Amino acid sequence: MNCIHPTPDEPDFFTAEMLYIDPETCIDCGACIDECPVEAIVPDDQLEERDEPYLQINADYFRDHDADGGLVKHPKPPQLPEGQELRVAIVGAGPAAFYAAEELVKKRQVQVHMFDRLPTPYGLVRAGVAPDHAETKGVEKTFAGVERRANFTYHLNVEVGTHITGDELRERFGAVLYAVGAAHDRRLGIDGEDLPGSIAATDFVAWYNGHPDHADRTFDLSAERVVIVGNGNVALDVARILVSDPDDLARTDIADHALEALRASAVREVVVMGRRGIEHGAFTNSEFLSLSELHGVDIVMPDDLVRSAETAAAEADGSIDSVVATKLRLAREFAAKPVGDADRRIVFEFLTSPTAIIGADGVEKVRYVRNRYVAGGRIEPTDETGEIEAGAVVRSVGYRGQAVDGLPFDELRAVVPSEDARVLDGPGGAVIPGLFVAGWIRRGPTGGIGRNRYCGEEAAKAVLADFAAGTLPETTVDAADVADLVASRGANRVDLAGWKAIDAVERAAGKGSGRRRVKLVSVTALEQAAREGQ
Repeated sequence: MNCIHPTPDEPDFFTAEMLYIDPETCIDCGACIDECPVEAIVPDDQLEERDEPYLQINADYFRDHDADGGLVKHPKPPQLPEGQELRVAIVGAGPAAFYAAEELVKKRQVQVHMFDRLPTPYGLVRAGVAPDHAETKGVEKTFAGVERRANFTYHLNVEVGTHITGDELRERFGAVLYAVGAAHDRRLGIDGEDLPGSIAATDFVAWYNGHPDHADRTFDLSAERVVIVGNGNVALDVARILVSDPDDLARTDIADHALEALRASAVREVVVMGRRGIEHGAFTNSEFLSLSELHGVDIVMPDDLVRSAETAAAEADGSIDSVVATKLRLAREFAAKPVGDADRRIVFEFLTSPTAIIGADGVEKVRYVRNRYVAGGRIEPTDETGEIEAGAVVRSVGYRGQAVDGLPFDELRAVVPSEDARVLDGPGGAVIPGLFVAGWIRRGPTGGIGRNRYCGEEAAKAVLADFAAGTLPETTVDAADVADLVASRGANRVDLAGWKAIDAVERAAGKGSGRRRVKLVSVTALEQAAREGQ
């Protein structure tokens, strides 16, 4: 039934922060509950008290979005050539990679080989999703179903470009799909950005999630105040982790080294600084709402939630976008709550931009300027400036992709240029047969797991369409030599059995303390678990 909106065919699908169920069209069949990979769909009469606000959020959407009922029409898939096998290499093992693989392995004549430089799969689901968002990590169940398919092969702990080149993949695989993400941080471009204590959110998130590249990092949390620059979901994740009760975090899969550091942390206030107003907050409403679940933490909003003239007018005449309206409503509810005697708090500062990070041997202060709205909803700096003391600054203004060896790269957008998931020889250029992209390296760091699902599926459909059309290049080398080839170049390759051994060790370690898992955080330990468990 056409009851979940927006659909991929609707114009706001790519900008929607969540999906909504139309109660007028829904027939309560329950199919969506079974299919949802993160168990995010719950009948309204079974909602827990903490989730009841989602009833209003769902209703708000259909107040200004028309939804047509009726069955969804699915396009007929292309007819694949009979008697021919297609080998596809997928570089990367995150959500976009797995959703592409899920579509591809449905075809028995397609063999999927997935490469990742880490000994563990799942990308940002493992190393990016906040440890206290266990529901989101439930998507791993879907990925586990894919990796068990007979026509799926892992090459984990194998780095493309080091242990095997892109050209060597193209010799062995009719299609090569890159889903390598955008794991590097964007810069602020202000003085003091490189002082000790000025931290990229990408590094901090990877650290508390136990990413092997970041497990040895140390962060000074000895000051009472931390400033986070940016107000997207990652910024709120970091803020929440910094002020959460360590005993609550101890029930999650947060890395042990991070838990130990947070137990000793002196941080009591986190200031979340956004250059625009609340109406343009980059966080989703569900992430915003989750702050209300923090125990012993005050959420401090500005006394005056300044809006642009356009938003104020739309709010007055009822034409305001429902997502923005919900964001304003939630902010006002936070602002209306009296600030209690909690010993920790998150303070929101909107229309505020940092101009410098100040300190002698490390971060001591953040200098800022206040902004204001002007015509057209734009902002400009005012003459009002100030400084705020802080012992650390977390820069959370977005992720950025990096050039992939052997592929064209659009430096302006920091993506691999593509059209309908097919790699181009340059921005606006010609298609390079057999090369595809999905996820953030294709479209930039926007959207979460849901968006990556559609992106991965779209890339898989492009691969199958080109296979059906006969436009994929022919392979010249048998892929059976991949394991020996990468081993000869120093790769301690981890296959499915190795990953399952790692998974079993981590889950067994967590079982005694009621945790999902206790992560192994060094490549050496992961390799050892993979070897010993087989």
